[in-house]
Amino acid sequence: MTPKQIRFVELSGTTMAALLADDLPLASREAGVELTDLFTNVESKWLWNYRIAQLEDEPEAARWIVRAAVSEPEGIVIGHGGFHGPPDENGMVEVGYTVDEPYRRQGYAKAILTALIERAAAEPGVRIVRASISPTNAASLATIAGFGFLEAGEQWDEEDGLELLFERPL
Repeated sequence: MTPKQIRFVELSGTTMAALLADDLPLASREAGVELTDLFTNVESKWLWNYRIAQLEDEPEAARWIVRAAVSEPEGIVIGHGGFHGPPDENGMVEVGYTVDEPYRRQGYAKAILTALIERAAAEPGVRIVRASISPTNAASLATIAGFGFLEAGEQWDEEDGLELLFERPL
């Protein structure tokens, strides 16, 4: 399988608000790419609500948080990915990504993760990349294998329940 190439497209607060309103055409025009139904499903709506509030409280987070993931050279939106926010006081960023159902098991999750790690490595203040994954999410556990992540503990997430924490130094 040929390695996939990903480019990220920013999703502004205006784009996220259009997604919350189920206005996929407006959101796509705002983003400049054709977004899919993945961006208006229930899980994504939780994400847009959360990120809009984050941008209101922390405008500088805009360059770090979720973006549309576009497969190149096809120009097809295959999911979204980003960080939970800017680096913390220890220089850590946490990755988050989702691949739309029709594009799963084709190498896109690894391509998104590769692009996110490269993005983090390009920032002088980032020293650690974290991933939090449910112990039952075999696909995500398989995705991070081979990227140098080491298990660093666990946490309880109010939305997702028990999560294993993995960290990778840069």
